[in-house]
Amino acid sequence: MQETDQVATGRAVILEIVRAMRANIEPLMFSTVAPTRYYVYLHPDDHKRLEGVFPLVVDQARRALDDEVRRVNEKAKAGPLRKWLSSEPAEPAIDAPRDGWEIRFEPDLDGEMQPGDIAVASELILPSRDELAGSRTRRVTTMQSGGKTSRREQVVEGPGTAPVAPGGTTFATLTYEDRQGPHRFAMTKTEVVVGRGGVGYWVDLKLDTLADVSREHLRLRRDEATGAFFLKDLSSLGTTLDGKAVPSSVEIVDGQRKDKGVEVPVPPRARIGLADTVYLDFEAVPATDRGAS
Repeated sequence: MQETDQVATGRAVILEIVRAMRANIEPLMFSTVAPTRYYVYLHPDDHKRLEGVFPLVVDQARRALDDEVRRVNEKAKAGPLRKWLSSEPAEPAIDAPRDGWEIRFEPDLDGEMQPGDIAVASELILPSRDELAGSRTRRVTTMQSGGKTSRREQVVEGPGTAPVAPGGTTFATLTYEDRQGPHRFAMTKTEVVVGRGGVGYWVDLKLDTLADVSREHLRLRRDEATGAFFLKDLSSLGTTLDGKAVPSSVEIVDGQRKDKGVEVPVPPRARIGLADTVYLDFEAVPATDRGAS
């Protein structure tokens, strides 16, 4: 779908987002659910060149996704007649997202992409299964490179997309230092992912550090009912909480990484170590002190 081999154009990005949507839909009996979150990764040169028009790209990508949904749904309306005229099954209508499409851009800082490459990671919240306490998120990453398309799929067990707190409420802070210097991160969602990030690995807190820290190293979750915090280790080289190793939530099944849903409680103040490389000083914000970050 790319228009050139060396430049990622805005139009090519939009077409890849639409293709990513079609690559990650899930047909049900009477409808089809579609991914609502799209993370676009570009070579740093392409990212810099397009940065000024990202708002236009996002707007037109949303319009293109809406058009694709309408096209499929108009086709679905003709389902009974289509079934009568041919043996081709009718395609169930796509449920348009109530809160719209979320599209974000990230430069590839790990040297995985060439100029003109476009990678899109789409995230779909799958229907809950009875044996699971919560939903599953299926992430499909498609990479368009040199006229060839590759695909990677993974399913993450967990509570799904974490909502942003109203009014900029800060639930906790994370103070740390990486290669870029000291930082202070405000946790304004009920769940955040911490790690090095990378193509197809979106994180809320991106660390510039050694490869010992995993792309998705850990997840911090705030329980909305109790206000308590929990930590899940998703890393290869481990996480510590106040010096003690956290049990891993990852196991390998048939060669695939599986999230077991193992969490440990986090006290109001704690020091979190990522592969003994980066340390996060966690501090929960009391309800009486919460406000805009």
